[in-house]
Parts: sequence; structure tokens; C-alpha cells
Amino acid sequence: MGKTIAEKIFHNHLTKDSDEAKAGNYVLASPDIILLNDVSGPVAIKQFDKIGAEKVANKENIVIVLDHFSPPPNIDAAQNNKMLRDFAKKQGLKNIFEIGEGIEHTLLPESGFIKPGSLIIGGDSHTTTYGAFNSLGTGFGATDMGVSMALGYLWFLVPESINFEINGKRPPFVTGKDLVLNIIDDIGVDGATYMSMEFSGDALLKFNVDEYMHISNMSVEAGAKSGIFQPNDNIILWAKSKFLSQYDKLLVKSDFNANYYLVKRYDISKMEPMIAKPHSPGNISPISEVEGIPVNQVYIGNCANGTLTDLRQAASILKGKKIAKGVRLIVVAATRSIYIEALKEGLIETFLNAGAFVTHSTCGACAGLHMGLLADEEIAITTTNRNFQGRMGSSKAKVYLSNAFVAAASAIKGEITDPRKLAEWNEVSKFVYG
Repeated sequence: MGKTIAEKIFHNHLTKDSDEAKAGNYVLASPDIILLNDVSGPVAIKQFDKIGAEKVANKENIVIVLDHFSPPPNIDAAQNNKMLRDFAKKQGLKNIFEIGEGIEHTLLPESGFIKPGSLIIGGDSHTTTYGAFNSLGTGFGATDMGVSMALGYLWFLVPESINFEINGKRPPFVTGKDLVLNIIDDIGVDGATYMSMEFSGDALLKFNVDEYMHISNMSVEAGAKSGIFQPNDNIILWAKSKFLSQYDKLLVKSDFNANYYLVKRYDISKMEPMIAKPHSPGNISPISEVEGIPVNQVYIGNCANGTLTDLRQAASILKGKKIAKGVRLIVVAATRSIYIEALKEGLIETFLNAGAFVTHSTCGACAGLHMGLLADEEIAITTTNRNFQGRMGSSKAKVYLSNAFVAAASAIKGEITDPRKLAEWNEVSKFVYG
């Protein structure tokens, strides 16, 4: 029997004493990247110290990103950031990214840390994002993160895999966000629990790698341990641009006779923009069922939806327009480099002229930490990945999830708005799809 992508990646990272990398087996594997951020990282360091470790096993594969409390809104957050800086200095770690450099899951691929075929562990559930680049990323708790820094390897349960085959013609205003929401609506928030979601199919060529990030990022909202894309022309072009002649040796493809737990097939030709309603990423409906709900705040950004593609899509709607009176629009570029490119392209000017508050990369409001929290009874529509009760502020607020086109249109109208129905925006060719 052939192997899935997950089985192959684990096989390539096994320690010499490990069991076979077969779905259902427990294995010992050495990750390529161990990722710490300013929320879970300090706890992982405490666990590292608690087990009596003195030196990390590998200085080169530990990456620290200060992104959640960026910049620190209180003394406790500042102390956590200092702990990470001190740990990096003590251990001789060079891969530390300061506040404002970027949100971890967008920053690492941009910076060349994520390669096809990589095994990445992070103290953040959305580490699944790296599957967009034909790698396996998965989240772990602080104890496991601390142990992995000390030993250089960790235990894993090799997951079963579900193959999601995506075909059909891409409809107007449908993005990677809508595709993953459609899948979650189909299988449920526990439909891929502790499994690897594999994505393939010709329709994916009509989306770009930024939008693959939308999909892999939210695979964890279906319970998945990872969400991995089969190599395709878009991933190959990305890999070539990053790793030149090495790229073909890095790509990992499942075998034709791989043993899947399940195969799901989708025709996206009639798909429409999807909305996740309060208070769950699994409470999903087509936009036609929620149009007209008034909003107080619109948020465009986060670790998967603050990409240049998202900003271009939002700006294509907002150009020459003003946001509705009484509505707050917050735009967050996911990395400094994206912000700079958005400046060059005039996107930031478009947002500012529309009346938006534009800021540096931060997890901030998305994680309910700072820089845009919601008050009682307020309603937000956001391109972020979670809308649990109290996620973005008050437990009495309501949060809807959407793509960037819908979020921008809603900011202009002051209510959840389907951009397809606005007459002045009906020239599909002028919008950015990838």
C-alpha cells in the first residue's frame, strides 16, 4: 500500500529508534522548525527549565516571533517579550523576529523557513497554515514544546488522511476562505479530528498560494492536525522562487495507491461567498442568508488573511469609496514586507482615503488581546479565523467571518453586503483573484 503525504513527511523525519511512519502508529520525529510566539513561548521556556534542560538541542531550528502582543499593551506582555529575548540571547538563538516584523504564519514562509516536505511544530493551533506550501505544520502545548527544544525530537501519532479533491470553475468573489468554510460546513468542526486534510484538484490552480494559506490555516477548525496541499504548478512556482534548483527534491506527493480514511470531492462552480456566523467557525451559511445585518467594525487581516492578495482584494472594492458613517475599518498587513509592497501599490492610500485605521502586523484584535476589541452588543465582520464567544472582546459581541471582498463591501454599506449585487462593481474582470 502506498503512503499519504503525512506518512511520507513523518517517514523522512524519524529518529533511528522510531516505529514505522504509518497512520495510527506513534513515532519519534525531529522537526525542521520549532516555533515559539509571545503567548505560548514563555510557558514553553518554563517547561524547558522545569525538566532541568540547560541547552537547546539545535539552535538553528528554533524560531521566535513576537507577534501577538505587538507592541506590548501592558507590563505582563512586555515581561513575556523580554523573557523570549533573554532566552534567545542565553541560548545563542539567531532566529528571533521583533514586534512589527510580521505575524508568524505569514512571516515564516516569506522568510524562507518553510520548505516543501518540512515538519514544523508550533505553540499555536494555526501552525497548520504551513500545509499551504506542501509541508506539515501542527500545533503543540507548552510542555511538548519545551521538551522538543531540549531533545530535538518529539512523539507524534501519525494521522489518518482525508483527500479533498477540488474541481470546477471558480466563481466571482469566491476565495480560499469560502472554499474552506464550505468544507467545514460539509464535514463539521470535528469532521477531521486528529487527521491530515490533503487538498488536490484542478480548481486549486485558479487560487494562489496566499489563498492556500486561508485553507490550511482553517483546517484546524475542522479538528485537523494538518492541512497539506498536493504539489501543483502554483506551489512549484513558489518553491522555485524560494529554493531554486532544490525545489524538485523537496516536494512530497502522495502515492496513487495511498490509503485514505476518506475521499471527498467538490465542484466549486456554483459556490458563493460563505459566512461563519456567531459563535463558531462551523456555524456557516451562504452570504445570501445574512445580508443586511448591521456592523460596527470590519477587520481585514490576521495570520492567513492579511496577505497581499487579501489587501488587493479589499482595495479593489474600496478604491474611490468611503466607509459608512459609524463603522470602524481596521486593516492589518500580516508582515512588514507586505505593508511595504501595499504602500508601493497604493493599497494603503486607498484604505486611508476610505477612512480605515491601518496598522502594522499584529495578532491584536484577532486574538482578543488589544488594538480593536469589541464592546457589549457590537457586531463585527472579519477575515480572521475564529469567532468564538468573547474571541475579539466582549462575550456579548457577535463576530462574523468572511473573505476580504465581503468585508470591504460591508464596510462601505455598514451592513453585511454581497459584492456581487452592487451594480457599480459588477465588472468581475477588474477584481483581483490571485
